Amino acid sequence: MAFSMFWKNEKMNSRQKRELIEIGAAVFLFIGGFVFRTRLHSTPFGIAEYAVFLAAFLIAGYEVLLLAAKNILRGKIFNEHLLMSLATIVAIVIAALPEAVGVMIFYKIGVFLEQLSVKKSRNSIHSLLELKPTYANLEKSGKHERVEPKGVRVGDVILVKPGEKVPLDGIVLTGTAQVDTTALTGESIPRKIEAGDQILSGMHVASGSLRMEVSRSYQDSSIQRIVHMVEHAADNKAKTEKFITTFSKYYTPGIVVLALCVAVLPPLLLHTATFHDWIYRALVMLVVSCPCALMISIPLGYFGGIGGASKKGILVKGSSFIDGLSKTRTVVFDKTGTLTKGSFNVLEVVSKNGHAREDILFYAACAESHSNHPIAQSIRDHFEGTVEPSAVTSYEEISGFGIMAEVDNRLVFVGNDRMLHKEGIDHDTCELKQTAAHVVIDRVYAGYIIIGDELKQDAPVAIDELKALSTIKTVMLTGDNRQVAGYVAGSLGIDSYHAELLPEDKVKKLVEIKSSLKKSEKVVFVGDGINDAPVIAQSDIGIAMGKFGSDIAIDSADVVLMTDSPSKVAEAIRLSKKTRIIVYQNIVLALGIKFIFVVLGIAGFANMWEAVFGDVGVTLIAILNSLRALRS
Repeated sequence: MAFSMFWKNEKMNSRQKRELIEIGAAVFLFIGGFVFRTRLHSTPFGIAEYAVFLAAFLIAGYEVLLLAAKNILRGKIFNEHLLMSLATIVAIVIAALPEAVGVMIFYKIGVFLEQLSVKKSRNSIHSLLELKPTYANLEKSGKHERVEPKGVRVGDVILVKPGEKVPLDGIVLTGTAQVDTTALTGESIPRKIEAGDQILSGMHVASGSLRMEVSRSYQDSSIQRIVHMVEHAADNKAKTEKFITTFSKYYTPGIVVLALCVAVLPPLLLHTATFHDWIYRALVMLVVSCPCALMISIPLGYFGGIGGASKKGILVKGSSFIDGLSKTRTVVFDKTGTLTKGSFNVLEVVSKNGHAREDILFYAACAESHSNHPIAQSIRDHFEGTVEPSAVTSYEEISGFGIMAEVDNRLVFVGNDRMLHKEGIDHDTCELKQTAAHVVIDRVYAGYIIIGDELKQDAPVAIDELKALSTIKTVMLTGDNRQVAGYVAGSLGIDSYHAELLPEDKVKKLVEIKSSLKKSEKVVFVGDGINDAPVIAQSDIGIAMGKFGSDIAIDSADVVLMTDSPSKVAEAIRLSKKTRIIVYQNIVLALGIKFIFVVLGIAGFANMWEAVFGDVGVTLIAILNSLRALRS
């Protein structure tokens, strides 16, 4: 029945089915040889006994023997396959046939179950890879042609039908649909998408159809970037993984030398000791000392942590960042677009020096016509007229200050209070409690536009959950004025804030924060804009808001949140702490139990069967423990 259940599993590949057949054949021969051992042994020179047990041994262990031989030829002599091969071959030489076969069978069963466990862990991440759309319905001359997503260009129009995956990023032109974003963002509630909305590749249209204009090429699409992050996540290994790899290089040869000493020295030094007895004890030690529990379960633990995070819409670019997140001491937030919605609205237009409100809006909208900043967008949306491209003859964006443009042959500045001081513009308005865009026309202060920005709904939850982690301090860095920054920080309960910062000032502040901490304590920076990329790169762990964040910020980040929810930061830290605990549990479990069984084996209180539990059993326990990292 159990065999039938395994065999009918559609997800089992041909290799796994072949291994299941080999395990069944080896077990059948082993049981037959064990039951009829006396009769088989009574044949001349025990030929029948050796034939049955050796057949079972080779069926179960030929891969281990081949790998040991290949590794020796490559110069990689000391590894778990060599330990298993040495132990079982010597066991056959001293006529411990059932033990030798039993070790190989249980080892093969352990590896088989381990592969199923690893597959379960990998599937949590590789499910993301299955999001890759295989075709797009390209619109040509009023008809739709099915083509590969790679062949679609920016500006092309495609149709996404009910039940299809969105193949590329774009803007919806017509249509309304319910879209499932679970695999990308971890959000289970379907979203309503309609004309004018941004839509990302990898989303699934549950109902309705959408006609959309492609805004990014296939290589730059959201799903391709996710795939790239997932495929390279294993490149950034944690120090624990690197240590275990180095440790095994010295551990395995050390065990071989120790086993040789156990097998040879006691019989030579003690007249009551026999070679047969001490060789058997050395074999027990070799079997139980295989490092596979550490070599498999620790990377699997980190892999499970990355997979568990991906289910929640948190993409971690490597196990080293799992370790880093678990040591977080300070979380530094950008304000606009991270803690606030970044969806600005014009609340008030204040004129100065005889300028009309309409003139201020006109010149500001023209100057901001080439900017993609949320404040620029809000000014353009509020302006009821039309901005003629020919009206703007020059344009320059001054990072951290604002915009300088020439509109209808008049020099226009639109920016913050720092810009006024930088350009030496006389003005009587400095201290404003809300975000303001100051407007200067021909170097005369014309007035200002009050812009309102709302807090994100879960921003208070994000700060509260970080405070619940007790040891974490929260800081906010922003280019906005002190009054606005103070209001936001006070509303959320952020521990400290620094305002009116240029991008390079944010980097300096972050360096100051890092220098105030211990070497083991980490600083996390969370941001979403282009100007956040330098500080994200400078932080110990950089987190980018992936849903609406800029490409540069996402590429610079170590962790990407596939939603615009800052509360995911605390969730990422909690998952990393859980993963690290699981990894250390595996280390203690594996080394502790192996040490006990090595001592028992040398003392003669443990046999080969118990050694199998000390190796394969502990490996499986550690693997099952690692899979807990997949669960939130």
